[in-house]
Amino acid sequence: MDFVTTGDGSKTLYHADVGEHYHSKHGALQESQHVFLKSGLQFFLEKEDKSSVAVLEVGFGTGLNFLLTAEYCTQHSIGLDYCGIEAYPLSLDTLEQSGYATYVQDKIWKTFTHNYPKALSEYVQLDYFVGLQIPHTKVLDFETEKSFDVIYFDAFAAVHQPEMWNDATLAHVTKFLKPGGVFVTYAITGNLKRSMKALGFSIEKAPGAPGKREMLRAVKLHTARHDGAKPSG
Repeated sequence: MDFVTTGDGSKTLYHADVGEHYHSKHGALQESQHVFLKSGLQFFLEKEDKSSVAVLEVGFGTGLNFLLTAEYCTQHSIGLDYCGIEAYPLSLDTLEQSGYATYVQDKIWKTFTHNYPKALSEYVQLDYFVGLQIPHTKVLDFETEKSFDVIYFDAFAAVHQPEMWNDATLAHVTKFLKPGGVFVTYAITGNLKRSMKALGFSIEKAPGAPGKREMLRAVKLHTARHDGAKPSG
């Protein structure tokens, strides 16, 4: 896999086996800031006014979403419990070639890269505010006793990985979200909106990142189904 420069000057990886980039070609940094940090984390914190937050990411990838989230929470003295599911984790050497060190404080970058290998197998407290775990597992095999405030759904597009966007996967992922919790993703389709509504979410078509007109943000209204059954309606 090779890094390529996106429209805003930040880098992303191209995954030849999947046939897709890890981030938007229009701007990896801009997409991460807009979709996940601003429309997900900041939206939740402004709504709930909490001093700590638990984030579940589907598709940890290059770690860009985590780094920006850790930077924001550290700057605002917010405790962060971050869990990033990744079936095919990148090597530390690959991550260190991303150039993402320039987007966060030096301490955050160094504690991340130092603890990355350990975080693939257990929860690691990186500093006073930030804890990280990167379960090395497929999404449907992921289980935890924790519940989360925000879900960053950053899987590859449905055209390349349709199994990541089906009803069973969405039901499994969203069962870990607290009532009132926020689910955000860069995509928006009719099928996705119908699935999220059936799972007990209010949905919103939010403005998309550069290159996309809209994205989906959904707020959980009640406990999601646990059976993975196909929603009706």
